[in-house]
Amino acid sequence: MEYISTFFWIFFIFSMLSPWFKQRNLESSRITLIHRLEKKRGSRVISMIHRQETMSILGVPLVRYINIEDSEAILRAIRLTDDNVPIDIILHTPGGLVLATEQIANALIRHKEKVTVFVPHYAMSGGTMLSLAADEIIMDENAVLGPVDPQLGQYPAVSILNVLKDKDKNEIDDETLIQADIARKAIAQVYNFVKRLLIENKCSEEKAEKIAQTLTEGRWTHDYPIKFEEAKELGLCVSTDMPKEIYELMDLYPQRPGMRPSVQYIPVPYKKPGASPTNNSDTSN
Repeated sequence: MEYISTFFWIFFIFSMLSPWFKQRNLESSRITLIHRLEKKRGSRVISMIHRQETMSILGVPLVRYINIEDSEAILRAIRLTDDNVPIDIILHTPGGLVLATEQIANALIRHKEKVTVFVPHYAMSGGTMLSLAADEIIMDENAVLGPVDPQLGQYPAVSILNVLKDKDKNEIDDETLIQADIARKAIAQVYNFVKRLLIENKCSEEKAEKIAQTLTEGRWTHDYPIKFEEAKELGLCVSTDMPKEIYELMDLYPQRPGMRPSVQYIPVPYKKPGASPTNNSDTSN
């Protein structure tokens, strides 16, 4: 009985500590890979990757987005970087708080050396705004950016303003009128910020106005995917020269929505079978 009790407690303690050890191992692997990428590119690498990860012992998934803690951490990293050192920032985010996003974007635009943003999968909303602060945006050929039109609660600011156009003012309740006033201010603020960001990033005023208008006017839904080709047509400085280390780093941020994975495959490169293997034996006469 005593052995069973001891085994139970050992198993219990191991089950409690196993997620912690696994997380520590992941963090160590991430730091090693980031350091390798920094040596290769001669830059400061900052990653902001938002996923649902099983972080706690109880396995509760945490939804991540750009918040004040992110802006504090990135501003600290930028302060620790000399003006003559390039900055590479890896983004994988659905967006987040406008205040935090604008703080980070301002810091990036003030950095004197080159700033490069890497988008391996998606950088929507606030992530796109951060991309606009970079000298170059490097996207996977299937990665996407998104519009930056402001959202008030669950509704786009532009859609709230459209209510004033479609209905008589006397038929609209006070709360909607107040929201419309806030929406008008929010759109103007984001438009002006994006325009200034682009001008400070050496865009002409005409080009900056066009891009800012396109991204903030609400012509698309907020989750509209702006693909590489469309980003290039908009006039953004984009390329697809993605280092393989970025993909390796993404593999170290596993997303586990449940015990059973929703996607499975054999994780090795596949090539089309064709020519027979080269025969290295001596065939000379």
